[in-house]
Amino acid sequence: MDSEDSEKVQIGENKFVSKSTLLSQLNTYNLYYNGEALQLRHREEEGELIIEGLLNVFWGIQRPIRLQMQDEKEAGRPHPSLTSLSAETDINTLNEVATADDQSKDFSEEKEEADEEQQESTHSDRLAWTKSDVAGRRISGRRLGIRRVRRNRCSFNGHFYNHKTAVFTPKSGSVTNVRINSCMTTAQVMRVLLNKFKIENSPEEFSLYIVHTSGERHQLKPNDHPLALRVLQGPCEQVSKMFLMETDQVEEVTHDVAQYIKFELPVLQSFIAKLQEEEEREMQKLKKRYADMRRIIKKYLS
Repeated sequence: MDSEDSEKVQIGENKFVSKSTLLSQLNTYNLYYNGEALQLRHREEEGELIIEGLLNVFWGIQRPIRLQMQDEKEAGRPHPSLTSLSAETDINTLNEVATADDQSKDFSEEKEEADEEQQESTHSDRLAWTKSDVAGRRISGRRLGIRRVRRNRCSFNGHFYNHKTAVFTPKSGSVTNVRINSCMTTAQVMRVLLNKFKIENSPEEFSLYIVHTSGERHQLKPNDHPLALRVLQGPCEQVSKMFLMETDQVEEVTHDVAQYIKFELPVLQSFIAKLQEEEEREMQKLKKRYADMRRIIKKYLS
């Protein structure tokens, strides 16, 4: 019994898949992303298969989200290296791979601006010794005013904004990613994703959905394992994607219903008309059956 359990991997509550199937799908997944950051690694601990790496998540939020003010002490904390991360490591300091180049550019520009500001500060201080105290205060006041504005800025996907207006809706279909492992549940992945961007909204407002190009849409349960499910779905995001959406704004779409979504409106109307005709025929058959039974019973009673 134990040997059979060791050959299975949990992908959700009371849902398991064989280890060989998952490893086969993982091999296909890594071949698709060969040489890219989205390749996944796997290892075994006490007979349990663990997959880890980056998971792409697409934004599908319709309402604005709220971002909290970043703590300055937290901003100055050194980032952990990717190789030292584990399942329990807080990964909200990681930059998403899709915008790594833009963010490094922004960081370089900010560094240059900081160096220039420091040079201007040194030069201004030297001038201040030769000018009156009033002029010195004026120059210092301007400099402090600039710094106050810059403290109110931080980055969301490499784009800077002011915290005073930190209520906005992410562009639908834009992508981010989080580093997770296959042991983490949907609820844990949600917390990691929201903490990464310092989102104040409650994780209970959102959920993860697997959305297919056919229109089929399934909500992940709180105890599902998103990374394992992503591997089983296959690597191609033109077939299916993982979306973050509001729980109360989105409905699941089954495979049967999704088959009809792509049809034109006149075709769908003709389907509805035929279904109504079939429903009417079944109702007439049922009415006739009960009418015959009632007539026979009345005959015997009389």
